[in-house]
Amino acid sequence: MNRLTNKVAVITGGNSGIGFAMARVFVAEGAHVLIVGRRLAAVNAAVSELGDRATGLTGDLADPATHDRVASLVEERFGGLDIYVANAGVNTIARSDQVSLEAYDAQFATNTRSVFFGVQKVAPQLRNGGAILLTSSIASSKVFEGHAAYAGSKAAIEAFARSWALEFKERRIRVNVISPGPVDTPILSKLGIAVADRPAFETAVAEKIPLGRLGRAEELAHAALFLVSDESSFVTGVNLHVDGGMSLA
Repeated sequence: MNRLTNKVAVITGGNSGIGFAMARVFVAEGAHVLIVGRRLAAVNAAVSELGDRATGLTGDLADPATHDRVASLVEERFGGLDIYVANAGVNTIARSDQVSLEAYDAQFATNTRSVFFGVQKVAPQLRNGGAILLTSSIASSKVFEGHAAYAGSKAAIEAFARSWALEFKERRIRVNVISPGPVDTPILSKLGIAVADRPAFETAVAEKIPLGRLGRAEELAHAALFLVSDESSFVTGVNLHVDGGMSLA
């Protein structure tokens, strides 16, 4: 249980859902974790639960200044970085003819631009042999109606990862992607589904998954642990689908 002993990790969107599950697993494996999120109360609550190996920073990742603050805090507090997880994301479900310019820009600002410039800003702090992990989605390759903008924003970061896997090779920094399928996290409550309708929704989704159920955040976290630890030391440029086989159905 010491696969990340004294490693320093940044996890964006680390205050809830999959990101928080990653933070909890990383801390349990010995890492110091800096979680970045927009909501102060949620960040503080996450840090309190994670304990003294966790640090929080509040900021909007769509704002370039937030990435400057992340890089500065990493340098001042830890003197370097071993793991960077770009996990934060937003999704507005709508048919393409109903997507406003504002909604489009908001998705790409958080899901795509913040990933590119987040990695750019922390690259000088990343130690040789480190790891970068980007959270994408099976929506980038499996078609879901109403997800065009979201799918595009995620497909872009998969292209980033392939390029970065080559760009960082001299420093032996590995770059990989994890693509979740439907996971039981708080983001489900943001899809506009009434509480009374949620069981039926989850059943309908589960019927489309070969393993017959939604995923759990902890399952994504353990897959992430593999990709950022030395257990995957010969793995780079990979997109790991953790989706119960949904992308095959």
